[in-house]
Amino acid sequence: MTDLTDAISTSTVPVRTAEQPLTGRRALVTGGASGIGAAVVRALAARGAHVVVADIDTAGATALADEVGGSIWTVNLMDTDALTDDTLATALHGVDILVNNAGIQRINPIQDFNPADFHNILTLMLEAPFLLIRAALPQMYAAKFGRIINVSSVHGIRASPFKSAYVSAKHGLEGLSKVTALEGGAYGVTSNCVAPGYVRTPLVEKQITDQALVHGIPEAEVLSKIMLTESAIKRLVEPSEVGSLVAWLASDDAAMVTGSSYTMDGGWSAR
Repeated sequence: MTDLTDAISTSTVPVRTAEQPLTGRRALVTGGASGIGAAVVRALAARGAHVVVADIDTAGATALADEVGGSIWTVNLMDTDALTDDTLATALHGVDILVNNAGIQRINPIQDFNPADFHNILTLMLEAPFLLIRAALPQMYAAKFGRIINVSSVHGIRASPFKSAYVSAKHGLEGLSKVTALEGGAYGVTSNCVAPGYVRTPLVEKQITDQALVHGIPEAEVLSKIMLTESAIKRLVEPSEVGSLVAWLASDDAAMVTGSSYTMDGGWSAR
């Protein structure tokens, strides 16, 4: 593992292969220390990219960066006052693949939803991605290459009760991604969303308890009665499946894919 200030070598021309199509690329993944983010980090690194693991969890980020030969950026993305132009310029230096993944969840009826929780979710999952995209685009435009990949959700295109903040943030992220695609197209920059259903992560495991409480049912019934009722494929999405799709969107093979949202929801949104 190296730290964020490591120099980026420009002395050799990267040789990309079918097995490592991202050789020479530098990626940054927010919320990269666990869950979907960690799977994305591993997928990008396995394909040759140098990956910056951006997370509030320094220990987790360090362990993963050591594993894949990447770097870390310890950051609290909800502290947007600390995301100054200089800070972002340093963190994003040389980054040509930006994956906005960090997220949290709160479940409550609207009348009981804490306004502070609503604000925090929109800050982390919509405002912070905007700030990162805004900081990354100039260097991507100059290089005539860039990949913005936003980890959205089926809740970016569908709604569920008790998730007003999460659904609002993901719908907003889908819109931000499309605007980025329209503005970046002339400069070789693509922007897309990946919209999975429920993924087997600690965030979803915690939701099982929360959903049981809010719906008044046993935890053992949450998957069948709440989470997977709309899916044709009755299982959770695996993090590695999301990582594989993100890695493809980051590659040269996806150069004409932009402004899109790729659902990975077992058929939920087909209804």
